This record gives sequence, C-alpha cells and structure tokens, in this order.
Amino acid sequence: MESIGHSAESVAQAFLRAINRQDVNRLAELMAPTHRFIDSLGNTVEGREKMRAGWAAYFRMVPDYSVAIEEFYPGAPTVVMLGMASGTFTRDGKLNPENHWQTPIAIRASIEDDLVAEWRVYADNEPIRRLMATGK
Repeated sequence: MESIGHSAESVAQAFLRAINRQDVNRLAELMAPTHRFIDSLGNTVEGREKMRAGWAAYFRMVPDYSVAIEEFYPGAPTVVMLGMASGTFTRDGKLNPENHWQTPIAIRASIEDDLVAEWRVYADNEPIRRLMATGK
C-alpha cells in the first residue's frame, strides 16, 4: 500500500491516483465506512461497500476513466479540485476512439480521520450520455 501524508490534500490526491489506476480496492481502503458519493445530478450513494461496487461497475463501462486536476484548493478538512475528466465509454470492453469523451470537472472532497468521507462531483454528463445513447 502506498504511503500517504495526513493532510486532506494528500488523502484526496491518493484517492485520485486510485481512480486513475482504476484500483477499486485502494479506493475502498481510502473511504470512510460511511463514505458518501454524490454525482453531478445529486444522486447519492452511501457506504464503502456500495461505492466499491459502484466504482467497479463504472470502470467496466469506462475502463480508461481518468481525472486530470489542474487546480487544488485545500482547506482542511475539505479540498476542492478543478480539472478535466475523460474516458472511453464501452458496452463490450473495446475502446473505440469514437466513444472517447472529455468534460470539465470540479470535485469537493471531505476528509475525516485520513479517509474520504464524501466525494462530490460536479461535471457535465452530456458527453457520456450521448455516447451511451448512440455509442457501440
């Protein structure tokens, strides 16, 4: 297991690294037991194990999902991050270039006891929604 610092920013960065590696087990290790994920539509999933399953399902749908953060605004216990999210939507595991998408993203991470208590995403879902409706 990688060593992380104890600042809110270092925990959030470790969580991002796990996302970019599609490492569901590491994500779960970094989540508080009562972890809450809120997507850009306001949908909420609560609980570490539910989100372990949620991330696993998302990585099957977007196996190359990644987040590139351009700006960090640490303010313990909360970190705000701004950047770009991207990936390739797939139904069959094949990464067809025409199904690649990218969108601006803002993330608000709340850190408690060196774990991610809440991960809130603000992003335009329309690029992936279009691909889900028409993509292969």
